[in-house]
Amino acid sequence: MSQKPSAIIFGGLNTCSRALAALLVPPEGERLVSHLRIVDRFSVYPPTTYLGAEFPKVLAQPDVEYRQANLTIPSAVASAFDPPPGKAPYSYVFDLTGEINHDRSEVIAIKLTFTVARIIGLEAARRKVNAYVRLQQPVYETSDKGPHDEKEDVKPVRPLDVWWHETLRMLASIDDLPLVVLRIGFVYGPYVEFGLYPLVITVASIYGYMNKPMKTPWGPGKDGVNTVHIDDVSGGLWACAEWMASLGRQQANLTAGEKIYFHNDKSKIKDIEGTCIPDAQPVAPIFNLVDDSEMTMAKGGSMITEFFGTTFEFYSFFENTLAKLKLDDVVEEINEHHVGTWTEMLQTSNPPIVQTPLDAYMDHWALSRRKLSYNNSKIKKVIGYKLIRPQFTHDALREVVDKWKAEGSWPALEGR
Repeated sequence: MSQKPSAIIFGGLNTCSRALAALLVPPEGERLVSHLRIVDRFSVYPPTTYLGAEFPKVLAQPDVEYRQANLTIPSAVASAFDPPPGKAPYSYVFDLTGEINHDRSEVIAIKLTFTVARIIGLEAARRKVNAYVRLQQPVYETSDKGPHDEKEDVKPVRPLDVWWHETLRMLASIDDLPLVVLRIGFVYGPYVEFGLYPLVITVASIYGYMNKPMKTPWGPGKDGVNTVHIDDVSGGLWACAEWMASLGRQQANLTAGEKIYFHNDKSKIKDIEGTCIPDAQPVAPIFNLVDDSEMTMAKGGSMITEFFGTTFEFYSFFENTLAKLKLDDVVEEINEHHVGTWTEMLQTSNPPIVQTPLDAYMDHWALSRRKLSYNNSKIKKVIGYKLIRPQFTHDALREVVDKWKAEGSWPALEGR
């Protein structure tokens, strides 16, 4: 039997790395890798970010290592690539780095997204790894006509998004880097507390508790907000690594390569080391990954609110116009209800919840319009990936809430 590959995960402890680690080295079941190292800026003992109930069990296993490191320092990244004594060099690299908080400055976005990925990518190329898989969060907006395949030039929206996109251009331009990009929809699933859907789930539960409809100004709700389960994010990352390792970058580009176009301000890239010139069109294999639900705002909102015993509605034209004109006031007014009621739910829980990673506050980013609709056929046809969780269902929501409740992060309320 051939030896299993060894793997290193950079970043993503606050997003998808925990679930990926659980797939690669499950506490129960066969391992996919011989040795796993996870490297990020957070501490796990004691934790300085949410870990979920099951991740410590993953870390407790032999040949699994967590290393806290400053990934903006090249020497720290280089050291992270050095395998333990007697272990083979790392062959699979999973790059889950990148800033996800939209209130951070553009300087921080460049440093924690672009610069970190460049340091890791250059070192991975020098080490001649077999696969380098970059996870691209849902930082794009698609047009009304969809779903959109990988050839279409989808646009990043906010400054943070632009630097996520610029990072792909930079990585694609590194010679001999066996890069493959997994471009995902909005993530949900057990122990996923970041992003759009965990927030919507939390807020929908509040409206269910208050017996009031949950409303949005973005009618009629036909915009895509495509979902993907965390199990498929992990499964897709692994499938991409195996595929790349079997082909190499040159053949992978011929099979699935896509041009990555410039969407930045020319004046902003001239002083940033490693950026591509605006006219460059670097090529890399890119795969969309969303489930088969074809989720829209109306469909998702209705399914989630129904689960909590309430309804999803749209503001009237007059209310809608007023809300958009006074968005600052609307944000504060909405959050007075959300945060206060969520606090009440936590306090009246049996037992009371004293600490939770879940937040009911909806800022401008959370309340803004979303348009993300991806075609997922390429990863199925080219790689042969089969979705583990093809549909967004009430059973999946129940699993999410039950696991949060079991670990003491979700209120246990009588009759609910």
